[in-house]
Amino acid sequence: MSSRHPDMPCASILPFARIEVPNQVKVKGARMELSLTQPDDWHLHLRDGDLLEAVVSHSASHFGRGIVMPNLKPPITTTAAAVAYRESILKALPANCDFTPLMTLYLTDKTSPNEIKLARNSGVVFAVKLYPAGATTNSQDGVTDLFGKCLPVLEEMVEQNMPLLVHGEVTNPEVDVFDREKVFIDTVLIPLIQKLPRLKVVMEHITTMDAVRFVESCNEGSVAATVTPQHLVLNRNSLFQGGLQPHNYCLPVLKRETHRQAIVSAVTSGSRKFFLGTDSAPHERRRKECPCGCAGIYNAPVALSLYAKVFEEAGALDKLEAFTSFNGPDFYGLPRNTSKIKLSKTPWKVPEYYSFSFGDIVPMFAGETLDWLPSSP
Repeated sequence: MSSRHPDMPCASILPFARIEVPNQVKVKGARMELSLTQPDDWHLHLRDGDLLEAVVSHSASHFGRGIVMPNLKPPITTTAAAVAYRESILKALPANCDFTPLMTLYLTDKTSPNEIKLARNSGVVFAVKLYPAGATTNSQDGVTDLFGKCLPVLEEMVEQNMPLLVHGEVTNPEVDVFDREKVFIDTVLIPLIQKLPRLKVVMEHITTMDAVRFVESCNEGSVAATVTPQHLVLNRNSLFQGGLQPHNYCLPVLKRETHRQAIVSAVTSGSRKFFLGTDSAPHERRRKECPCGCAGIYNAPVALSLYAKVFEEAGALDKLEAFTSFNGPDFYGLPRNTSKIKLSKTPWKVPEYYSFSFGDIVPMFAGETLDWLPSSP
């Protein structure tokens, strides 16, 4: 199985004299080529075991670093567990691969302030993840008392300059699933920022105009947001068109078209508060296509192609590099990558599935043709 696809001739392209392109774009013959500082993925699920070995190469072939989510079974709640998980990822990487996993801790009601100190001193843990208990895949061990039991931990995170990564949904079953992000902002995030204004917070995989407005209202450098390909190119109709579409089901769930448009406007505006985070979340096909299917979209093979599509359609290719490659490391206080990747305007067909010994994984936009083809550094 290979995630690479040979170049295919472009069906049509405007004459060179009519193309208005940013500095990163070159035209080679009849093909546009976009050169970017190598991106990072600031929200990534790599799983473990056979699934880790199956999917890690797709992310490693495009991204220099990845913030790796800790919601395994059991979850990564200690620095020692994060170090061990990191070693598993490094062993699973292809030969001569420079991908760097940036580890996270899974916040629980039992996490101690001392664990935050250990995490910061480890040099391998870069953030702590807040999952409200029951919010998404493997979140049953998440937080139930953020402002009580977790407050000393949050205060230590301020001292250690350790970012809090937030799955921003309430889990109250009485709250409509399409309203859970807005209610979380009003009842959790705004009070949290007011109580701990120096805490660095990333609101992950934002899905609503409410989240856009919240992030834009906060101080730059203190609150930011990651944005997925699916929430930029799909709306909630995509869950039901032609029948129930399990491979378009993720959490937070897709929202109305007006929310999608608001997110596109935010990320293509040039704001430094938004950056790439795929939330690529692989599941074996049988765990998606079943009576109670798992949430998660596997987008690692197509993410860069889709981000480029969004920025091109918005006439903002000149702002793509900041979103993919600059805003994230700047927020985390890490150096930007120095290597480059290329995206060529070359149509390629996404595989219908990737087949492994344990089963198949169906990628986002399976079987469809995308216009931008990424290359390795």
